[in-house]
Amino acid sequence: MMRARPHESAELHVTGSARYTDEVALPAGSLVLWPVLAELAHARIVKIDTRAALNLPGVHAVYTAADIPGSNNTGPILPDEVLLPVTEVMYHSQALAWVLADNDSVAAHAASMVHVEMEALPALLDIDAALAANSVHMSAKLLRRGDAQRALSAAPLRLQGRLENGPQDHFYLETQCSNAYVDADGQLLVHASTQHPSETQHMIAHVLGISNAQVVVRCLRMGGGFGGKETQANAFACMVALAAWKTGRAVRIKLSREHDMKLTGKRHGFRTDWDLGFDHDGRIHALRATMVADAGWSCDLSPPVLLRAMVHVDNAYYLPHVDIEGWMAKTHKVSNTAFRGFGGPQGMLIIEDILSHVARHLQLAPELVRLRNFYQSADQLTHYLQPVGEVRIQRIFDELLQSAEFVARRAAIAQHNASHAWRKKGLAITPVKFGISFNKVEYNQAGALVLIYRDGSVQINHGGTEMGQGLHTKMQAVAARSLGIDAQLIRVMTTATDKVPNTSATAASSGADLNGQAVHRACKEILQRMSEVLRAHWTLANDVELTMVDGQIRYQQRSITFVELVELCYSARVSLSATGFYATPGLSFDLSTNTGNPFYYFSWGAAVSEVSIDGYTGEWKLVRADLLHDAGESLNPLIDIGQIEGGFVQGMGWLTMEELVWDSAGKLRTFAPSTYKIPTISEVPTQFHTALLQGAAQPGVIFGSKAVGEPPLMLAISVREALRDAVAAFASNPQQRIELAAPATPEAILRAVDAVR
Repeated sequence: MMRARPHESAELHVTGSARYTDEVALPAGSLVLWPVLAELAHARIVKIDTRAALNLPGVHAVYTAADIPGSNNTGPILPDEVLLPVTEVMYHSQALAWVLADNDSVAAHAASMVHVEMEALPALLDIDAALAANSVHMSAKLLRRGDAQRALSAAPLRLQGRLENGPQDHFYLETQCSNAYVDADGQLLVHASTQHPSETQHMIAHVLGISNAQVVVRCLRMGGGFGGKETQANAFACMVALAAWKTGRAVRIKLSREHDMKLTGKRHGFRTDWDLGFDHDGRIHALRATMVADAGWSCDLSPPVLLRAMVHVDNAYYLPHVDIEGWMAKTHKVSNTAFRGFGGPQGMLIIEDILSHVARHLQLAPELVRLRNFYQSADQLTHYLQPVGEVRIQRIFDELLQSAEFVARRAAIAQHNASHAWRKKGLAITPVKFGISFNKVEYNQAGALVLIYRDGSVQINHGGTEMGQGLHTKMQAVAARSLGIDAQLIRVMTTATDKVPNTSATAASSGADLNGQAVHRACKEILQRMSEVLRAHWTLANDVELTMVDGQIRYQQRSITFVELVELCYSARVSLSATGFYATPGLSFDLSTNTGNPFYYFSWGAAVSEVSIDGYTGEWKLVRADLLHDAGESLNPLIDIGQIEGGFVQGMGWLTMEELVWDSAGKLRTFAPSTYKIPTISEVPTQFHTALLQGAAQPGVIFGSKAVGEPPLMLAISVREALRDAVAAFASNPQQRIELAAPATPEAILRAVDAVR
């Protein structure tokens, strides 16, 4: 395991001196953009009258679709997402136009002066309405293994049900923001809070009708992303680029929290109808499910999100017969998008919900039913026909059950519940198996550029973006280990498209995997050249191996420092820079059958959660959480534990408190922290135990490490299942079905308690 180093920007974060996109110093005379929002969820645009706004002092322009010189489309997969609408409003608060003004106050006032004449059209605001109107994106996705219908009919027992989970807002601390200006050479320079600078670059060029080479996109760091800045940052970057390109002035956008929540997509809400066949031991025979994702008005990334949900329905369990049908409902709401887990949480929630119903039906302990259905061997195939590889979940469960004192606590909770009529406790353990790689094979690539200077200092450029997750810290550590020098000599540079081109998004938990390999290869390329110079200098044979350790190479009685070797190479006129490139091997996926090997490996983990609920109010408290996660041979244990705990808390928010509400007109009513509750320090348990699985190096990845960005979020399913366990303590019938909404807000918990009491 590599050394636990603090985040490379930790001091900057806590002192407030870290610079973000909106803090970039712009040239004098910079301008701002402000949106004109639609007041209907679905309407025909009759006229947009900008005259009153343009007559206000300090207003320079009001941009509509007619002002776009290139393509009015920013759809990442399908060309179905206009930057600015032409004839039709597709969701409430859609940006119909943007006001360009001297400052925010002038721009906001001018936006209120833009008169938009519209004719209301019927709005489809939920999955039921969309399906009734046959309003869907694309055709159904199908994923089948075996003969599910026959196996269901032959199964000793059978249960059916429906699970609905709500959406979730990303609620990153830094809202969407971008700025742009044209330099003296006619180059368009854009600073964007984006997880995918190369795609942002491409979209800007596409909208302006210019080449990618005329656009440079830089991402300093983000104050959070969570998937919300993978594609949805593009529109705002395109608008500042358009205004800067047309006026020659520097332009910025920084959304207010209200605008950000109204304009941007969420985690997809899902509705799943399921039919399960199983036996008296709780072992699954067959599963048939119809999954419908609320995609919103355009496709965005909904197809791969839905697919990842479908391929994660198994979680850590072997499903012998499977028939899954997936749909994307086209509704008149914001276009839902990537969110940490990218559909995986929605899929995994289904099977965990189902197994809890099975356990209740059979009057078995839920953890026993889970154990009986685990994958057992590396050669077992997932329902999309990928060998599962090394199965670590049994080991993780065994270690966690012991360290969390699960059996003793289960007995203590039973005793507590028997003596407390209105305050009940619940306990649950749930697993995680999450596939690591992009669904789209070609995205699994990365590049890097490493530069070594004569004083021995090093610059790293890579295509990944830093959003607080510690990617730059890990890349610094990878370079230090690869070069054999101290990390203090290494500086990670701002991510920029003119340094590393055609990069993939920092997403799919693959940032360290992909960019780490690229950085490592660039470093090894330079070291190889340096070793050749040193062998010649010391008159050594070509097969003599020289290794830099702690900034020094020693061979027999000779030694040379890294700085001395750098100077030697410079004098020998040998290049001290190199590019590195990495493409993940062995990936394949057939989209016609939705089968293949989409993942390079799986991350495993498990969590035990203990909760307490009040039967009078539905208020609840997470009493204790014990997490054990497989991070392989961690690149930085301090960073990884932080990611695990943060992911768990964010997942808990999705499943228990973060409730988005639209009214009957399609207007979002929860657009601020006053109405949309996210977890705070008060929701974090005082007993919070997090550990990394030891002796877990993963072959074929950078220094044996594993991804930790997304998988820990699903550990929070244990909180929901603990809440279900506590609700069940109010029921007199041990077989009574416990239905629990997601999110399980206090109101939902109270309804569940009332239903069983």
